[in-house]
Order: sequence, then C-alpha cells, then structure tokens
Amino acid sequence: MKQTIALIDDDRNIITSISIALEKEGFNVQTYLDGESALIGLTRTPPDLAVIDIKMPKMDGEELLKKLRKKTSMPVIFLTSKDEEVDELLGLKLGADDYVKKSGGFSIKVLIERIRVQLRKRDSSNIEDAKNIIAHGKLKLDPSQLECEWNGQQLPDKLTTTEFLIVKELAKRPGIIKERSQLMDIAYREDTDIEDRTIDSHVKRIRKKFKRVDSNFSAIETRYGSGYRWNIS
Repeated sequence: MKQTIALIDDDRNIITSISIALEKEGFNVQTYLDGESALIGLTRTPPDLAVIDIKMPKMDGEELLKKLRKKTSMPVIFLTSKDEEVDELLGLKLGADDYVKKSGGFSIKVLIERIRVQLRKRDSSNIEDAKNIIAHGKLKLDPSQLECEWNGQQLPDKLTTTEFLIVKELAKRPGIIKERSQLMDIAYREDTDIEDRTIDSHVKRIRKKFKRVDSNFSAIETRYGSGYRWNIS
C-alpha cells in the first residue's frame, strides 16, 4: 500500500516540485497552501507523514504543529528558511521530528531520504515488541499503538515517534543511565547530523507533556555529564 505524504507550504513552486518527486518515488501526496486548510484536511484524512513550512498565511507551521500534536503522533518534518540553530531547537521543542532547511541549496533528494528515515523509524517502532506492554510504576507504554499513559491517564499531547522511542529506551531498564549518544542512535538511527542538544530538547518536551497530567513528574533524571535515566523511586 502506498504511503501518503502531506505537503503544507504557501510556495506553489516548492509544492509542485516536491510533489512530482514524491510521486515518482511511489508516494501519494496531499497538498495544502496554508495552515488552516491543512489542519482540516489532515484531521479528516491523516497522512503517514507531514512536511510543514514554518512561515505561512492564516496559520503558521508552529501553530499548526501545536494543534496537530493534540491529536496525532504522526512524524512531522519542518521546512525552514531560517539558519539560526535556536530556531531549529525551538521547532524540536514544539514536537517536530526533523528539520530540512530550504536555504543554502535546498535538496529534494535529502528531504525524501529524511522522509524515508522517519517512516522506517515509525514502522519499526510499530513492529518491534508490538505485543509487549512496558509498565513501571505509573508508566504504561503500548509500542504497538505508540500510546503512553501516566497514572492511568493518556497524555493530553501525544508523544511523537521520536519522543516515544526515547521514553521506551529509558523505561526498558529503569535506573540504567543512557548516554545521549545511545539515545541519538535509538531515536535517529540513520541520521548522523543530530547533536546532543537535540536530545536535550526532546527530553524537555517529554517532561512538559508528562507534567500536564502530573505536575510532580520527575521520572526522567538528568545525569549531568552522562545522560538520562528512568527513575521509578
């Protein structure tokens, strides 16, 4: 079955060129020129992955992603013309799974490979340990559905695939310190351009989501100079 990619960008030329390339690679493509129409369309007909431009009329990419994250954990890749690293970290904090810059020689081939990486990561997460529920204390993880509960409650903002993989890796062996490099290997596997601070941004976002159901959440412990561990005490 063909996988469906949603493209959201107000630049018709970019939409057209990326659509043609994706269709040649065997993908179905949904296109939207603004955030408002995309929110309606993606809610009615969810794709397998969304590529979202940050700057758009009516509703920008960051606002669209915030609204989507309340409903879905689908992989999302931001397109941005901004070069500042702080903007990339901001995007990851908002729940994006990856970034591709349009400036400095935008490569559709690179974007397509990033799309494939995210889809493989999601698919392998669905298959691997699909029947094994992970439960420690208040935590319950269902890898087959990418569902996460804390103290019997679903998180109001779903974990992204990347966030889920990080929580899963930490929770599999409570008390064991996982270095940032180990978490990067688990969460990004085939992407060697990810930096330590990207994992830190994901962890901050994960903590924020858990604290929406439990303001005293402290299960993810930072081990300065080492990494993170799941603390069930």
